[in-house]
Amino acid sequence: MSHPILSFIDNLHIIINHYGYAGIFSLLVFGIVGLPVPDETLLTLSGYLIYKGHLHLVPTFLAAYLGSICGISISYAIGKTFGRPFLIKYGKYFHINESGLDKTHKWFEKIGRWTLFIGYFIPGVRHLTAIFAGISELEMWEFGMFAYSGGFIWTATFLSIGYFFGEHWERILISVQRHILSASIIIIIFFLIIFILKIIFSRKKKNQQK
Repeated sequence: MSHPILSFIDNLHIIINHYGYAGIFSLLVFGIVGLPVPDETLLTLSGYLIYKGHLHLVPTFLAAYLGSICGISISYAIGKTFGRPFLIKYGKYFHINESGLDKTHKWFEKIGRWTLFIGYFIPGVRHLTAIFAGISELEMWEFGMFAYSGGFIWTATFLSIGYFFGEHWERILISVQRHILSASIIIIIFFLIIFILKIIFSRKKKNQQK
C-alpha cells in the first residue's frame, strides 16, 4: 500500500502542468492559510520537476517562496484584525482576558517569535503561529523577520529534496516528514515541561511571599 501523501501527487502534477508557477503560488497561499494542501509534497514534487527539466529553478523558487509568505501574512492579518477584538469581547467564555493577551504579547516578544521560524516545518502549526502573532499584536517587522526567513529555509529545504534526490524523492520525503513529526512531539513536550515548571516555581514564590 502506498503512503497517504502519494495519493495527492497525480492531482498536484495536473495542477502544475496546467497552471505552472501560478498554480504553485496559489496552492501554497491556500495551504499556509490552513486549507488541506500537502505543502511539503507540493514543494518536493516541484523540486523533482526542476530536476527533470520541466520547471526552471528561479521562477519555481520565487513562486513557492512568495506563496508561502503571502499565505502566512494573511494568517497574521486575520489574527491582528479579528483575533484580539473577538477575544476581548468573547474571551470571558474561554477564561481569556486582556491581561492574558498582554502576557501572550510579552511571550511572543521574548521567545514566541522563534515559533514563527520553526513552525514552518510543522504541518498544521505554521498558520496558527501566525494567527497568534497577529492576536498578540507582534509588530509587522518582527513578524516578517522571523516568518519570512523561516519560509525561505522551508521552501529551499523541500525544493532541494526533490531536486537532489531525484527519482527517490517520494521515499526521502516520507522519511523526512516522519522525523519532523518525531522532533515536533519532542519540542512540544519540552515546552510543556518548561511551562509547567514555570507555573510551579511561580506558585512557590507567591506562597513564600505570603
